[in-house]
Amino acid sequence: MVPLLPPPWYNEGPQWSTSLPGEKKKAVDIDSVAGYAENVCELIGRTPMVKLNRSLPDDVVAGKVLVKLEMQNPGGSVKDRIALSMIEEAEKAGKITPGKTTLVEATSGNTGIGLAMVAAAKGYKLIVVMPQVPTMYERYVTCKKFGAEVHLTGIVKDDVKASIHKLIGYANDLCAKNPDYWSPNQFSNDDNPLAHMEHTGPEIWDQTGGEVDCFVAGCGTGGTINGVGTFLKTKKSDCNIVVVEPTESRNMLGEEPKLHGLTGLSGITGPLIEKLAPGQPWNGEKRGPIDEFAHCATPDGLAMANKLAKMEGLLVGPTSGATVKVAIDIAKRPEMKGKTIVALAASSGIRYTRHPMWAPECAEANAALPNPPDLSSVEPLVRWKSEDYVPPETK
Repeated sequence: MVPLLPPPWYNEGPQWSTSLPGEKKKAVDIDSVAGYAENVCELIGRTPMVKLNRSLPDDVVAGKVLVKLEMQNPGGSVKDRIALSMIEEAEKAGKITPGKTTLVEATSGNTGIGLAMVAAAKGYKLIVVMPQVPTMYERYVTCKKFGAEVHLTGIVKDDVKASIHKLIGYANDLCAKNPDYWSPNQFSNDDNPLAHMEHTGPEIWDQTGGEVDCFVAGCGTGGTINGVGTFLKTKKSDCNIVVVEPTESRNMLGEEPKLHGLTGLSGITGPLIEKLAPGQPWNGEKRGPIDEFAHCATPDGLAMANKLAKMEGLLVGPTSGATVKVAIDIAKRPEMKGKTIVALAASSGIRYTRHPMWAPECAEANAALPNPPDLSSVEPLVRWKSEDYVPPETK
């Protein structure tokens, strides 16, 4: 396996050994322990990859199913990568200046958090525009914690496309009315897939030693599948590139987008995928580096996210559950025998505690932790055991 390049803040230096009595001494580079990054932006990327074990069914024939853990980015998601790329490329082009420019972005949340983190490190003001729905709770409070302002737009009942257009339109109007405002516009900015072409893709190639036969990622803005897919195809033309959208919203097959519970899988035919084959009908045919347009239903994605937590120790969000579900399904195909499949986990499950996937745990925690707490006496010592909890019957 080809090792990853060390981070930019890593320097070779004197070594010392650490071992228990009787063990073979292990050389440890002291600078790799004591070194530091100049700022949080240097910590973005170089995320780990892990092999699935206990969650794989018996009929899997693939040699390995690996998961790229993008929640290990400092801001907690794959969107840290594009936030840094879009901001730094705009700085190079002279479009924005810290302390002068206010950044404005429409987002379902993770890009907003990534931008808020980078903006805080670089000294930019930021306005994050999100839809006013309960599942934005964690995103709202996290963006505020980083110092960003948050504007919430209304949604159009039963009309996903209109809701998205209102969200993006509001952000664009803000920029049009204020000369010192600038929007990265993640849905059409080429510096979005650039981050994945220059970093995420090469990392996956190096981490697998070039032995990647299939790559699976959620649709989102299209930046990840565009950038990683394009890079991997240049290294291995027969690598199968698969993009995942919600079963309930097969927009990339030409259907109208509909409501679903896989937060982050926008299901819109965005410019970053459109430009891979301009003018080509949206009918599920191969498009640029994308070989397959797969899908996952919301209940299946949530079930897989829960399974990964309980059987692999991987706390991932609903989108990642859907992506891994598709990767495992592909791993059962006869042509995948002995092959290596890589699925991208975009964000951590802890970011979705207001999502229905957490409803049973939240209901139990609310019962277990009354507010105010019971201070009536010091006895009994143990007031609650989770194994004794009986959920209320649902109507």
